[in-house]
Parts: sequence; C-alpha cells; structure tokens
Amino acid sequence: MDRTGGTRKRSVVPVALLGAVLIAVAVALNVIFVVISWTTGLLLLLGIPSFAVLIGGLVLNTTFLIREIRKREQHDAFIHAVTHELKTPLASIKLYLQTLQRRELAPDTRHELIDTMLEDSERLQLTIAQILLAGKTGDARRVDNPTAVDVSDIVGECVALAGKRHHLVNGEVRLVDLVPPGTFVVKGDRDELVAAVTNLVDNAIKYSGDQVKVGVEIARLGARRVGISVRDQGVGITRHELKRVFRRFYRLPAALRSRVRGTGLGLSIVRAVARRHGGRVYAESRGAGQGSTFTLELPLKHS
Repeated sequence: MDRTGGTRKRSVVPVALLGAVLIAVAVALNVIFVVISWTTGLLLLLGIPSFAVLIGGLVLNTTFLIREIRKREQHDAFIHAVTHELKTPLASIKLYLQTLQRRELAPDTRHELIDTMLEDSERLQLTIAQILLAGKTGDARRVDNPTAVDVSDIVGECVALAGKRHHLVNGEVRLVDLVPPGTFVVKGDRDELVAAVTNLVDNAIKYSGDQVKVGVEIARLGARRVGISVRDQGVGITRHELKRVFRRFYRLPAALRSRVRGTGLGLSIVRAVARRHGGRVYAESRGAGQGSTFTLELPLKHS
C-alpha cells in the first residue's frame, strides 16, 4: 500500500473540501443578495464586484493552501529519502569495520567486505554530490566560463560508468549507434552535463525493474541542436505524471510502491542543467508499463 500517497490525499482533501464549501456558501449568499436587491440598482452594482472579489479571494486562498501542503509533504519526503540514503551506507560501513576490527577473517572475506564498503562510500559520495549540484543549479543562469564538450565522449563515459555502478556487464545499457568523436560538440560545464546524462541513465535503470534494457542514442535535432535520448522498457509514465516528473523532490507513485531508492532530485537537476545550457529536457511514454524515453536537447557549438 502507498502510505505516502494516502497521507498526501488525506492532508489535501480537508483543505480542498473546506474551500469548496466556502465558495458554495459565498455563491449562494451572493445570489440571494442579488435577487433580493434586484430592484435597487446601487446595491446590485456594488454586489456583483464584491461577489467577484470574494470568490476570487477564496479560490486563491484554497489554491495557495493546497500548494503549500504539497510542498511541505514533498520536502518531508525528500528529508526522509536523504536521511535513508545517508544512514543506510553509513550503518553498513560501520558494521563491516567493526567486523574487521573484532575478527580474523580470511583474505577473500576481507576483500569482499572492503569492496562493499567502497561501494557504500561511493553511494554516500553520489548522494552528497546530488544535493550540492541541486543547490548549484537551482537558478536558471547560464554557465560561467563554458568550454567545448564532446557529446559522444561524455555519453560513452556515462554509459560505461552506469554499467559498472549497477553491475551490468551483459549489454543491458548500450549505445544505439556509435557516434565518432567530434561529431557533436556543445559549450558548457562538462561536470554538469555528465551529471545530467548520468541521472537520466540511472533513472532508466532504476525504473526498469528486474529486466534492464536501456538504449542511449545521440542524434541531430534540426540544424543547430543535438539530442541525447535514453529509452527504457520499464514501468512507464502516465500522461498525468509526465508533467510532474521534473519537479524538485517529486517521485513517481511507482517508485514509492516499489521502494526504488532516490531523493527526488535527479530529474530536476537534469532540467536545471538543460536550462543553464540553453537547452531543454522532456519525457515521452505510452503509459504505465510501456517504458519511457527522456531526451536532453542541447544547442550545438557554433563553428
């Protein structure tokens, strides 16, 4: 059961219901007022604007309250997710260190524990890097001191890194077509672009379920733009959710039900990076269970 989704609905429903009741009462009272005072032109003239102002104020107030509740719930969910992402690997590292300290272990076992601790350390580092990058890219200002970045170079790096990080060695994540180096060059911050593509690939892997099959494609879009598309055959996205997936702290209901790890920052970071580089990112899906495609579109460097 999706407890987070249930709590969210229970929090929003009373506010929405109260707002609807107040609006209905206001409409009824003003209609009665207008009907009673129909013969008095002055009262009618004053009643109609007052009615419009009152209803508008109630609608705005109800909308504001609902948005604030949702923001608070998303913020709380983010804090919970970040706490989990930090606490879990720390607890694991501490446990293995205590095991190494108190017991004499065989060399193979020691190496296995050390490898696990290194993976947990990398997970911690990635979580911290995500939080820092989210703060850095929070505004839409352009990149300072941009440099030339080879798109095929960073995409190849991200695909190889994702395969290694998720222990995928049988081509589960692959480049659809090999693009020669130098074919597509953009201007920007290389680290930010690597983080954006990595987030798209990681997101596709996490939402693919047990059967991971992710394709990454680089293609020209028009005369002056290049697109990096990441396709998966996972849980898919409903049309309603397509408009929300790039919001900060937002996580798909499917992620909450299946306990997919994450902080809700990844796709918002991709959108922020795209804007800072004069591009955009968008998602496409045929619906739940039909997979999805995320495309990062960037302007090419002028020759």
